[in-house]
Amino acid sequence: MNSFEWTFELRFIIALALGFLIGLERESAGVERKGKFFAGVRTYTLISLFGFGCAWLYHLTATFAIAVGLLVVGALVLVEYNAKQKEGRFGGTSEIAALLTYIIGALALLADVWISMAIGIISTLLLSEKAEIEKYVEKLNKSEFLAVIKFLLVTLIILPALPDKDYTQFNLNPTHIWQIVIMVSSIGFVGYFLMKRFGNKVGLWVSGILGGMVSSTAVSIAVGRIAKKDSAQSGNALQASILASSVMYIRILIIIWIINQSIISVLWWKLLLLSSIGIILSFMVKSKGPQSSENSVSTLQNPFEIKPAIIFAALFVLLSAMTILVKNFLGDIGLLFLSTIVGVTDIDPFILSLVSRFQPIETIVVSAIIISMMSNTLIKAIYFAFQAKQEQKKTFILYGIWTLLHIPFIFF
Repeated sequence: MNSFEWTFELRFIIALALGFLIGLERESAGVERKGKFFAGVRTYTLISLFGFGCAWLYHLTATFAIAVGLLVVGALVLVEYNAKQKEGRFGGTSEIAALLTYIIGALALLADVWISMAIGIISTLLLSEKAEIEKYVEKLNKSEFLAVIKFLLVTLIILPALPDKDYTQFNLNPTHIWQIVIMVSSIGFVGYFLMKRFGNKVGLWVSGILGGMVSSTAVSIAVGRIAKKDSAQSGNALQASILASSVMYIRILIIIWIINQSIISVLWWKLLLLSSIGIILSFMVKSKGPQSSENSVSTLQNPFEIKPAIIFAALFVLLSAMTILVKNFLGDIGLLFLSTIVGVTDIDPFILSLVSRFQPIETIVVSAIIISMMSNTLIKAIYFAFQAKQEQKKTFILYGIWTLLHIPFIFF
């Protein structure tokens, strides 16, 4: 099959369409404001075509054409910006959009088409979603935002400075350890962000799914407290706890795939089936009342804060050392026993220490991973049932079935 070729004619159409798209958004925004606006559909389309034409001249050995064209557009933008300032109008979004449109037109000819298309579409999206972006900024929690900035700053400083070599008999690599911390924190932060963004607008079951991307154990404790305060929400809370636990298998599967793909062929179908079992069990829970307005799992901790990141790194190092010592001195039985014990806490560091430590992956490692998940599933049932006493029987039945269904995956 012949590969698709982006001819000059098609690239010209792309430049035309993207300039038209940005111009359409700018003109519609100006009409909504019922005021003066810098340029509309025709002007932005012409700017994009001007960029395409300058790029064409560049192809014809006029190497100065693109730079001169950018200076011309920049001069026009500057004149308009000064005139706007004198009239008491502020903001430079439309002017920046004009410069970007010129660049998009030039890139449509000079670079891979996806570059100009991505810049054009994302720019249009950002321009059109001004109101939504401003609403989010108003609601932004400053302390959480600073926590993210601090973590990223520390990461940029620490990661390059860490030595990329193994230390001690346990082959602990500081760079590798911190990379794992960054990866796990990033995945958790996606769930945390979605939880904060939509948590107060959705039901408990959606909160459970989103919270499960951060910590299913924390979700089970949090929704257990909700059920304790409001018995009418106990069914919804139990469903959220089970769904959060179901998401745990998917989250861990993604992390394992990033770290060590060699184990995926053995593990993926087991984790997907265990996750599916949890989803099915969650539908067996009948809600006793309508969803409450108190449906956000607010106790989740920002994974990008420095403290939980350091704790995760410390646990990873500790469990890496313990895993090797137990395996060397107590053998496979000792490793399986350790996997049962760590299930009462955060199992992510233990599982990641296993998949990053053993090369190639042994069958006993897969069994240890499943056992740690089984133990963690059981402890979450205890956490929830201890608080939601009215749902204790149903909790132990559903979680008990789920726990027992782990056993076949340990041996096969």
